[in-house]
Amino acid sequence: MVDCGILFSMSILTVIFMYALWSSMFSFAKIALQYSPPLFLTGARMALGGLLLLAYLLVSKRSAFKIRPLQWLSIILLGFFSIYLTNILEFWALQYLTAAKSCFIYSLSPFFAAFFSYLHFGEKMNGRKWIGLSLGLIGILPVLSLQTGREELWSVFSFLSWPSLAMVGAALASVYGWVLLRLIVKEHQTSPLMANGSSMLIGAIMAFAHSFFIESWTPTPVIPGAMLPFLSWTLFMAFISNIICYNLYGMLLKRFTATFLSFMGLLSPVFAAFHGWIFLGELPSWLIFMSMTIVSLGLWVVYAAELKQGYMNAKPETALN
Repeated sequence: MVDCGILFSMSILTVIFMYALWSSMFSFAKIALQYSPPLFLTGARMALGGLLLLAYLLVSKRSAFKIRPLQWLSIILLGFFSIYLTNILEFWALQYLTAAKSCFIYSLSPFFAAFFSYLHFGEKMNGRKWIGLSLGLIGILPVLSLQTGREELWSVFSFLSWPSLAMVGAALASVYGWVLLRLIVKEHQTSPLMANGSSMLIGAIMAFAHSFFIESWTPTPVIPGAMLPFLSWTLFMAFISNIICYNLYGMLLKRFTATFLSFMGLLSPVFAAFHGWIFLGELPSWLIFMSMTIVSLGLWVVYAAELKQGYMNAKPETALN
């Protein structure tokens, strides 16, 4: 028999591998943006990811395609917030921010989730949670003030830029999308894969329509002669994010709690800094690692309060199919 300790260690290594892979998306997206503007890139990537998920459902579970009108309304909202708004803000900001800074801002998602859970699900905000959220805010301020290269051209104040605010908006929209997904799955009994796949296509249509009116289509916004590398990077990102990482996360939820996986997600900025250095030549700043330590402390305080209040499961959660 295989030792339980070895199995646990292999599972931990799988979690680390997943976040190392997922964090590479920020660097790869910056590379893809060399061949296409952000709106068209959003539409292409999400259309491809949505088609892959729906094709899988068509083969494995056709009953998931039975959707009521009220469910479609929720899925449209999911497509707007989680796909369209999240990605156009993220890809626009990525043109000016480093991959490490972008990933770090996204690592604040658990704090935003706590706030939205208070609004939508009545989960109480006690003193410990407010302390944790305050630590998270303090931790992000040094990174928000860290401006390099083209970002300085978009400064709002000497310590803040529009790309940084756009990335914060992307993280907020992403978390709100997960709140909507939770509502869709729990209240409407919709398959998560169906909700994600169809919302990706809806968000892609919104992005393509927006792109058509403000980006130059001659005949497409892709740089002339760059269609092959554009399609290659888009397919590569969709495969890693939508196929590998999404399914790995679902598998790991069968062994670990969402709380533990969120804590491990704080490794992402470190990996993103490494990927940015390797693929883009971006030198990481010590401020990112200092801020990540402060944010980690704040996140620990919030989750400790969540566990005490009983909002987090003590047992590993089952992945939704």
